[in-house]
Amino acid sequence: MAEGKSDAEVKLILYHWTHSFSSQKVRLVIAEKALKCEEHDVSLPLSEHNEPWFMRLNSTGEVPVLIHGENIICEATQIIDYLEQTFLDEKTPRLMPDKGSMYYPRVQHYRELLDSLPMDAYTHGCILHPELTVDSMIPAYATTRIRSQIGNTESELKKLAEENPDLQEAYIAKQKRLQSKLLDHDNVKYLKKILDELEKVLDQVETELQRRNEETPEEGRQPWLCGESFTLADVSLAVTLHRLKFLGFARRNWGNGKRPNLETYYERVLKRKTFNKVLGHVNNILISAVLPTAFRVAKKRAPKVLGTIL
Repeated sequence: MAEGKSDAEVKLILYHWTHSFSSQKVRLVIAEKALKCEEHDVSLPLSEHNEPWFMRLNSTGEVPVLIHGENIICEATQIIDYLEQTFLDEKTPRLMPDKGSMYYPRVQHYRELLDSLPMDAYTHGCILHPELTVDSMIPAYATTRIRSQIGNTESELKKLAEENPDLQEAYIAKQKRLQSKLLDHDNVKYLKKILDELEKVLDQVETELQRRNEETPEEGRQPWLCGESFTLADVSLAVTLHRLKFLGFARRNWGNGKRPNLETYYERVLKRKTFNKVLGHVNNILISAVLPTAFRVAKKRAPKVLGTIL
């Protein structure tokens, strides 16, 4: 940490991508904790996460990455834990109950349960097998573009490995991870299996939400997943439901009266100020991804005018 400065005084810098599920969780935590943070988009459509400068920040080439002074923290769970353990002043909301609290094991259980869901498999799976989705918010043109990008990434990583000998191991490792993932994600039987397993997890959540309803008098304060406070378990659940809605798995999991507590919870989350601020527009792919990417490309290609870049 910078000499003479407290943790709160040292700038937080987050490298993320708006449509990255892991990035969304971290950004929601930052908003809930009301932390000041300088954010930088690392465009996945433009493969900026594979560029050497970013691979040197995080050898897995994945967003998000948090920089706080001399500390570089990678992977969403580690970043969230770091934020929770570092910013302890009274003005900063806590999203995890104290370990001695009766709520701690409940929050930890649901956080771990929800964070274990293979969201990247759901995401790639719905793109490769759109017939399994209903009302997906991914437009056909975007699906075609993403499928093409997935196919091109392997050759891109090989080329980058040759051009950057110091990062060769990192690029080859990433290429192997990608190959392994895509074999599973393009397997429709595997996708159906994990979607069935998802339903069992959401059954648990539905039951837990029903318990909260039964514990709270009608005139009482409306609870969240694990109690009265919005916790890290709620961060995981809220962002998970929002992603499932985007992918076209909402009707299957909480539509038409199925899991009514889950449906009510999601509707309530959408109205939460911090959630709406950070994630309110992300499911509109034109606003949140296509236009920013097009602007980024145009800016890179723009001619210099009077010593500046347009």
